[in-house]
Formats: sequence, C-alpha cells, structure tokens
Amino acid sequence: MNKEVSVDVMKAFRIHEYGGPEQLQYEDVPVPEPKTGQVLVRVHAASINPIDYKLASGTMRQFMPLNFPWTPGGDFSGVIEAVGPDVTDVKKGDAVYGNTPHGGSYAQFVVASANLIAPKPAKLSDVEAASVPLAAQTAWQGLFDNGHLEAGQTVLIHGAAGGVGTYAVQFAHWKGAKVLVTSSTANVGYLQSLGADQVIDYKTTPFESVAKNIDLVFDLIGGETQERSFQVLKSGGYLVSSTQSPSEEKTKKYNVHGLRMGMQASKKNLMKISELLDAGKIKPVITKTYPVAQAKDAWAEHLSGHTRGKVVLTL
Repeated sequence: MNKEVSVDVMKAFRIHEYGGPEQLQYEDVPVPEPKTGQVLVRVHAASINPIDYKLASGTMRQFMPLNFPWTPGGDFSGVIEAVGPDVTDVKKGDAVYGNTPHGGSYAQFVVASANLIAPKPAKLSDVEAASVPLAAQTAWQGLFDNGHLEAGQTVLIHGAAGGVGTYAVQFAHWKGAKVLVTSSTANVGYLQSLGADQVIDYKTTPFESVAKNIDLVFDLIGGETQERSFQVLKSGGYLVSSTQSPSEEKTKKYNVHGLRMGMQASKKNLMKISELLDAGKIKPVITKTYPVAQAKDAWAEHLSGHTRGKVVLTL
C-alpha cells in the first residue's frame, strides 16, 4: 500500500456478473495503488454515463469484456491522494477531474492516468465537474475532431437533450455554427436556452422535411434516425455517430463521410473545455444527484430514458 494513503480499505460498488442495477453491490475493497504514470484520486463525485450500465449488462462483452469483480464509473472529480512513479505535473492535494476508461469511479478512491486528468475548473463544484469529462469530450470530438465543424456551417444534432447533446449544442453555438436539433416538445425551451437555433419536434415533424444542406449530422440516436439523416447532408458532409457505424453503401451513394466514433480521453481536450467552463461560455446541466449508496436507484432512473443533462453520484 502506498504510504501516503492513510487507509487500506474503501467502499466501492462492484458487480460480480453481468446484469442490471440489481447486480450492484456496495462492498469493502482494498484501496488501489497508483502505478507508473498514475494517480490515486479521492473521489468527491462521479457521474453516470450510459456506457456504465451497458458494460455491466453484458451487451458489449464481445468487444469490451469485463474482468469481475468490476467497479463501474468513468467520470470523477476529487483530490489527488497519492501519485505513482514518474508523475511530475500533479501532486497530492490537487483538485482534479477526468475520465478513466477502465471504470472504477463508483468508489471512495479511483486510480487514473495522470495524462487523462486536468485541474478541476475553479468555478465548478465537484458535482458539476464530475458531469463533464465523458459527455463533453464526446461532444467536442464528435463535432470538431471527427466532424470538422467550423463557424458558419450548419449542424444537425439528434438526441440533443441528453448528456452528450447538452454539450454538443453549446459547443456548436460557441463555435459560431447554425445549430439544428431534434427533440421532443418538452425540451424545446431547454435546447433553445443552450443555443439551438431551430428545434425540430420529432413527434410532429419529420426532420428531413425541415433540415437541408447540412454540413454535419451528429447522431446520438442511431437506427432509422441515422438512416434518414443521409438525405439532409450536403455533398462532402459528415455523419458522425456515437451509436453505430453509418452504412458504407449510403455514404457512397450520397457522397458523404460517415463514421462511428468512440471518445478518447484527452488532457488537451479537457483543458480547453475547462477554459470554456470557467469563462462561462458553456455550463454543466445536472438533472439530479444521488448519494453513492443509492447508485442502484440512480441507474434505474437513468435506464428509464430521456434524462436531461447528467445524473451525478456524491461521495
């Protein structure tokens, strides 16, 4: 055990087999020790992302199998408790936030790579900061790194009221793009407040009857919504999806670029996002918070669908 850490045992949620919220067990487990290039963070808050329960359910086991017992959670905000060898740019006591792709943040302590974390935005609480890393970096990479969105272009965002969509709308607006979104009636005002120029109510209006000559479709829904999106893109445009690979046949037919993206945690991206958060250019949106001991309830609510913004666990 690292001598800087004053405790050997911590509380953490773990699952021992694939399943739903019922598999979450709140247990005493050893405090992990940071290895070369890693830090140990005392977690103050951890947010819930769909990937947490998708991994736990076993639906992704073919390409992302879990080693049990497994502690869910990628996003966190907290304070560095100890640093591993060869870590020089952060120290014990630093307030940080970030994402750990291997999970582990539904716990009192989490080990993370030092090159995937950043200083916590000064103007954000731990709850707010914990809601940011995965959702905001997915939005940033989808729009800019993969979708090449520029000022003056037009973007259509599907699933805009969710965790990723909430940041995507704000980033696109900040960039100076024209922002079209699809949404249910209940979220029209919410999305307009984030910077959406046009909200298309998918329950009453087929988006392809309104959206034309789009530079980028950022698809957070998949399925037939994605299939219908090809016809609204301009030649040479981009269809970037977080859910499924676009049809190669249709990308050729419509002469567009299509790709499925996966968020790659990046200190550089996180630092830029931090600047925008502290400058008030974008804001986190928290739907609800739960004590970490109620993670089962938080998962159950998240699984009900149509969550606006993010749900966060507090420790």
